[in-house]
Amino acid sequence: MDPEEARSRQGKVRRVPRTGSRKFVIDFQRLSDWMDGQGLGKRAPLEHRYLSGGTQNDIYELTREDLRCVIRIPPPEAPANRDKGILREWQIIQALEGTDVPHTEAIAVCEDASVLGRPFYLMGFVDGWSPMENRNWTTPFDTDLVARAGLGYQLAEGIALLSAVDWKSRGLQDLGRPEGFHERQVDRWTGLFAKIKGRELDGFDVATDWLRNHKPLDFVPGIMHGDYQFANVMFQDGAPAKLAAIVDWEMGTVGDPKLDLAWMLEGWPADTSTPEAATCSYVNLQGMPSMDQLAGHYSDVSGRQVDDLDYYRILAKWKLAIILEQGYQRAGDNEKLLAFGPIVVQSMIAAAELAETTEYKL
Repeated sequence: MDPEEARSRQGKVRRVPRTGSRKFVIDFQRLSDWMDGQGLGKRAPLEHRYLSGGTQNDIYELTREDLRCVIRIPPPEAPANRDKGILREWQIIQALEGTDVPHTEAIAVCEDASVLGRPFYLMGFVDGWSPMENRNWTTPFDTDLVARAGLGYQLAEGIALLSAVDWKSRGLQDLGRPEGFHERQVDRWTGLFAKIKGRELDGFDVATDWLRNHKPLDFVPGIMHGDYQFANVMFQDGAPAKLAAIVDWEMGTVGDPKLDLAWMLEGWPADTSTPEAATCSYVNLQGMPSMDQLAGHYSDVSGRQVDDLDYYRILAKWKLAIILEQGYQRAGDNEKLLAFGPIVVQSMIAAAELAETTEYKL
């Protein structure tokens, strides 16, 4: 198993095409009738193409006259709370309209589950490419390391722009609970670990105690993506690198945006010039900017200080270990989940080692 599968946060399934596998088949006639009522597509024939899916969402491209969009809908077997989740996603992309944040266009939403069996929304089709399509870079980023570095800067810039959005004026006051955000982190995740605990994890006590006794230098609430990485963005075709859209908002909330930065940098190689940087992730990170360069770019664009980045990196590593441990403990004979086992150990030890060596004191 590669690092991308290990970072399938909170049990979420990636948007990887499942050729020949089960997919939720939508009643496209009912969808067409609903679109007629919304004035979408001038009552023309509705063409559709399956894109991807999993246990959380199924995604189809829709074409009708000059309308080209995408439907996101939970499949029938998705947990009941996905109904609220899909509407949260809609709330976020709708709130991003008119901002500098690269995002998909919010076209229409249906909260009435009687139409297709679950709530759903339509978003604009993104004409671009995802690093997850082939788990590799497209031309020229596959060979041009200078151009490739721009992908890293654009990745950091996406969440920097997101962090600057005035979430209150955008109507997102009920999206999360920013008050006490950091105070809740340790209690929430240690509580989960206590429920699933099946083994001792080296470094857990060290990292947990460090987090209990440290806080960030400041906390300016903002919109968080919650699972920010190359797997959840799309780029425009060609060079120079340009972010086309941030996608997959299942974990979106109002919290501390700098945790998105640490999440993005989790597993980032210390030296991106080495051959090892080409194989340490699900995409080739050789030639990418350094961690310090990306953090600096984020700070320049967002206006947020990053002197306390180690706090967020420790929190991200510690949290990731607990999330993956949950999958490992319920693995049974599932090889993918069993493969989380050593990754959990590595991540927790890394959190503890960083806690013991960081010069961050607050």
